[in-house]
Amino acid sequence: MHIPVLRGRAREQQTIAELQAGAAGGLGGALLLHGDLGGGKTALLRHAAATAPDGTVLLWAAGLEEESDLPYAGLQSLLQPVCERIAELPSHQARALTRALSGEGCAADDRLALSMAVLTLLSTLGREHPVLCCVDDADALDRSSLDAIAFTARRAHTHRVTLLLTSTAELPLNGVPQLPLRPLEPQSGRALLADLLHHPGVDEEPRLWGVRGVDTGDDVLAALATLGGGNPRALTDLAASLSDSQVAGEAPLPTRLPADSTLLRTYRARLDRLPADTRWLLLLAAADEETDAAGLMRAAHSSGVDIAALAPAERGGLVRVSRGGIVFPQPIARALAYEEAPLAQRRAAHLHLAQILDADTERLRRAVHLAAAAYGPDAELAEELEEAAAGGGYSRASAALEHAAQLTTEPGGAASRLVTAARYAWQSGSAGRARSLLRRARPTARGVSAESEVLSGEIELRAGATANAAESLLTIADRLAASERELAVLALMRAGEAVCFSGDYPRYAEVASRAAALRRPDDPPELEVVFEHIAGFGYTFGGRHHRAIGPLQRVVELGAALDTASPLTCASAAALLLADDVGAHRLAARAVEVARESGDVSALPLALEMTAYAEYWLGRYDAAAATSLHGLRAARACGQGNYAGDHQAMLAVLAAIRGDREQALRHIRDIEVAPGTGQTNRPKALSQWALAVLDLIAGRPADTVARIAGIACPVTGRGHIVVQAMATPWLVEAAVRADDREQAVAALAGFDLWAASTGDPVRRALSARCHALLAPRGSAAAEEHFQQALALHLAGEADFEQARTELLYGQELRRARRPRDAREHLHRALETFTQLDAPAWADQARAELRAAGEAVDALAVRAADVLTAQQLQIARLVCDGATNREVAAQLFLSPRTVDHHMRNIFARLGIRSRIELAKALT
Repeated sequence: MHIPVLRGRAREQQTIAELQAGAAGGLGGALLLHGDLGGGKTALLRHAAATAPDGTVLLWAAGLEEESDLPYAGLQSLLQPVCERIAELPSHQARALTRALSGEGCAADDRLALSMAVLTLLSTLGREHPVLCCVDDADALDRSSLDAIAFTARRAHTHRVTLLLTSTAELPLNGVPQLPLRPLEPQSGRALLADLLHHPGVDEEPRLWGVRGVDTGDDVLAALATLGGGNPRALTDLAASLSDSQVAGEAPLPTRLPADSTLLRTYRARLDRLPADTRWLLLLAAADEETDAAGLMRAAHSSGVDIAALAPAERGGLVRVSRGGIVFPQPIARALAYEEAPLAQRRAAHLHLAQILDADTERLRRAVHLAAAAYGPDAELAEELEEAAAGGGYSRASAALEHAAQLTTEPGGAASRLVTAARYAWQSGSAGRARSLLRRARPTARGVSAESEVLSGEIELRAGATANAAESLLTIADRLAASERELAVLALMRAGEAVCFSGDYPRYAEVASRAAALRRPDDPPELEVVFEHIAGFGYTFGGRHHRAIGPLQRVVELGAALDTASPLTCASAAALLLADDVGAHRLAARAVEVARESGDVSALPLALEMTAYAEYWLGRYDAAAATSLHGLRAARACGQGNYAGDHQAMLAVLAAIRGDREQALRHIRDIEVAPGTGQTNRPKALSQWALAVLDLIAGRPADTVARIAGIACPVTGRGHIVVQAMATPWLVEAAVRADDREQAVAALAGFDLWAASTGDPVRRALSARCHALLAPRGSAAAEEHFQQALALHLAGEADFEQARTELLYGQELRRARRPRDAREHLHRALETFTQLDAPAWADQARAELRAAGEAVDALAVRAADVLTAQQLQIARLVCDGATNREVAAQLFLSPRTVDHHMRNIFARLGIRSRIELAKALT
């Protein structure tokens, strides 16, 4: 039987599998899965049924609104397949259960007997075979059935019974573990769409090929995944609605769920069943995304409606009320609640909300509602919206200016407001909406057109074809140089950013020369920081590190003084080039803080990237990984796919350095950047570095050399010279092992210039280590450089790199036939690698210690930490003397499945025999 893959539900599947494995072994249990409509709850139940141990008795029931007032209807549906076994129960229990299932009801003093009858029946079946009870939509069950099922669920742990329940709302089932189903991550959503479009059905042809590449198919998947909001049912409905031309990216994609969507019909049916007062309250909540519980209660009271009228919508999963506000589980629920209302009622809702909002403290929200209720153009209201927008968050301000543009009759004024709305939308994290607003603006006024083009270039460089963005931004800067100097400078700043991302560093000299021509002696700090940034980076990329120091230091001063996100991020980048890692981290962290406080989420991905780089140089790899993960999520959330690629690739580098090959390769596979980002874009360069580290660990130094050397070309300067500089110590080590010293010497020359210009102890220590490796083995020069490196490490914070230096020095001493001296350094390396949880490097240190004549035990592994619940259960049975066939019979598994588990158990514990297994478990 084919078992479909459930994307993004690994945690839930693992929890259910462990529950079923426990039940098969005599330790039953229950679980309530709750989540939004279409969240995949039923699919998880079906998956549990399909993967249940052989011989499992499957009982299934689903709650139905139509039967929710019929006592014991749900219980009758669940137990119908095993009703003939009721006669085996104690007589009192059998009578109570029979009467309830036949519609005669249950007296109050027989309720315990009835509940015990259900438990006894299931436990009786469980003595013969494992039992799996699946109760879908338990929140729609009649209350009597739910009480009896919950009674059994709380007592299943001593029986071979698993009960899985699902609900849209959280059910108050005390004593039953609950697991919320979150929306799918964007990556899982895209994978699900790819599955659906590849394998739409048995009788249909696949409709999308090559989805792994950076092509039109990826754009289709990303857009649909965003529209689906992580809801599997919504994604399924969207995939089914696509035409062939939409799949190919040749026709516009849908902007909402299709009219025949299963999810849409379900929501609409629930909405249609609601009373008029409930729908009015839903409309008020849908008309204002910022309405909180207190605000809705105020609106309800002032319109003469009891807030209790909202309860049916809450029970139906259409809305949730929390301390944070009114939450619609899906955008479609909010849209339906608003769009299904008559136009006059929508206008009335906006006017009512405007009436109860304070004109001073809630000026912007009030103006937006008045605009939504306006009959036509209104210059006075448009001006009010524009003024009020200055004091609101970016998302609110964008919506306000869009309304203002609609109320504006003069084309230039409307275009100006749309462009400003687009900038606010971009800063609020809505890249798609910003692009849409820019397209609608079609500005004609010169200043408006210039601002629109610069903003389009910024969006393109972070979320589109970066190489094209660099060219267009340089062209824009040239055109604006005489008339719009400040915009021209901003365009040059973004052009430099695009050049750095795409790896076209020789073009940075063009950026620098254009910027120098625009500079004035009396420039304000906001412009001066940009000019100094471009100058300092230009000198650095040209190899004139000493000339770069002054401008870079000035950037750090100005950025800290200005204290806004963009200058602070520039200052952090400058501090990194100056090797002031502590200062860079402080500035980047402040940039993140300011961006979050101001709501400028568009600034977060780059600020978090600078933070991660600073943490890398400080040797805080765990912190850098956590920061990169935050940056990845932030970049994806605000549509900056190219910077999401940066963070994903940095995660790959950090995983590779830890020696985690599987995770590093997974991160590399998951990198997605837009077409047109250049052949040597930054995510690709970082990925090559990660693969190079993995090659070195695996004993393929020649491959390491080839990968890092290919990141940038020393002749043309094209490629990622910054990433290559960061990876140079790895290149030198690999080149020495591969006997390619010429390559190592050439690479080290540039790194030495940078390290010497900064005076940073960590970079100088790495430089000294590289020179030690290049010196003749066993020579005084090699020892002198190693000692210098270790002394410099003491002044820095990079513990991992210090341990690597100890390891390499220990190797050098051992090969020079000085094992006693080698062991001192190898012990320190092993201790640090163990503390930093770097097992691949700890293994190398142990191997070197053994080669130096010292017996070192392998690191013990706790079985409970590395084995799943089912593997641990199998392992314990084997240690008790059971054969694989006996284990299979006891756990209702096939012998082949047990064989597979045993191979995995041995691999995870690093053992080869059952005797070693017994030792590992004790």
